[in-house]
Amino acid sequence: MTWAGRASGIGKISAERDRCVGAGQCVLAAPAVFDQDEEEGLVLVLDERPPVSESNAVHEAVWACPSGALVLQ
Repeated sequence: MTWAGRASGIGKISAERDRCVGAGQCVLAAPAVFDQDEEEGLVLVLDERPPVSESNAVHEAVWACPSGALVLQ
């Protein structure tokens, strides 16, 4: 994938792990972008700048997060 395919529209995603409650809604919505760590079950961002093709899934994950731990910039 070219950088151009990543640059337009989606922005950068980050997670405030101290706010995460481990519900896993982000992983269900966007498994290519999020995972949960083995120890605590807290969110892991796999791709801080996901491709545009993941835009809908990332927005769904941000909306579905019960603790508001995901930040899309």
